[in-house]
Amino acid sequence: MHVAYIVVTVVTILANVAIVVADLARTDFVLANAAEVGTPQWSIPGLAALKAAGAGGLALGLLGLDVIGIAAAAGLVAFFVGAVGLHLWKRVLHNIAFPGTFLALAVASLALAATQ
Repeated sequence: MHVAYIVVTVVTILANVAIVVADLARTDFVLANAAEVGTPQWSIPGLAALKAAGAGGLALGLLGLDVIGIAAAAGLVAFFVGAVGLHLWKRVLHNIAFPGTFLALAVASLALAATQ
C-alpha cells in the first residue's frame, strides 16, 4: 500500500466519523445547516448512517477488502456530490467548503484506492 493512500483514506475515515458523531449528537451547526438547505431533521440519522457505512467500508478497504473500499469511496463521492449540489441548488454558498472538503477527500480516497 502506498503511504498517500493510507494517509488520505484514514483522514477521510476520521472526518466522516467526526461528522457522524456531530449528526447523531444533533449539534447546533448540523441542525442549522440542515434547515438552511431544506433537509428534514428526521433524515439526519439516516444520512449519518450512510456516512458511517462509507467510513466503515473505507476501513475494510485498508484491511485488504479492496472492492469494498472502492465501493465505499464511490458511495461517499456520490453522497457528497449530492450535498454540494444541494448547497448550490439552494444557493447556500457561505459554507459550501464544508461538503466540498468531504467531497475532495472522498474523490482522493477513490482515486488512490482504484490505483492500488
